[in-house]
Amino acid sequence: MDNKLLKPGTDSPVATSAVVIISVYIAAQLLSDVGSLKIARIAGFSIDAGTFIYPLTFTIRDLVHKELGKKAARTVIVLAAAINLFMVAFFQFAAWLPQDPVWGLGKEFASILGPVWRIVIASIAAEVISEFIDTEVYHFWVIRITQKYQWARVLTSNAVSIPIDSLIFCWVAFGFVLPHSVVWSIFFANIIVKGLVTVISLPAIYLVKEKENA
Repeated sequence: MDNKLLKPGTDSPVATSAVVIISVYIAAQLLSDVGSLKIARIAGFSIDAGTFIYPLTFTIRDLVHKELGKKAARTVIVLAAAINLFMVAFFQFAAWLPQDPVWGLGKEFASILGPVWRIVIASIAAEVISEFIDTEVYHFWVIRITQKYQWARVLTSNAVSIPIDSLIFCWVAFGFVLPHSVVWSIFFANIIVKGLVTVISLPAIYLVKEKENA
């Protein structure tokens, strides 16, 4: 993945892979927030559907960090949070608009996408805190421990950030809405699914080249 794009008006190349990685990261953030509006029941656990997408963002963030460095990773985290805020504002606006009488799904639209602000606020708080922690753990591993065993840096950073992310998200999003037993069920299901997705996605870290002084 070493194709290059040129910045307009300059001779400075931007890796096509970096554009793809950042786009996928932000898309995964948005999809997971909307998916989290659905609470499913799988193998006895309550789980928000966004859990099946969101864990990928940790490994994708590691890809951004590896190819573009720590500063770029932080920027992408903040950018994703801002876009999520815009998304929820737009959904609120769309729900507020008077509906055409021919279209009879106004209440359904508002009831499903209207509460997305709560999910987004919880997601943004969890995302920013946990992924900044993920960034620091990843950076510490590369700078202080070793640049070898790339799979280990992803596994370690995710092992620290995922429980923090799940704890913040579950209780901010559902703590005052669902019974505590259901919230804890969502939390443990989050840990299990995110752990499995982390292990499955580990090989992806080898898709991009290492940035010096990442």
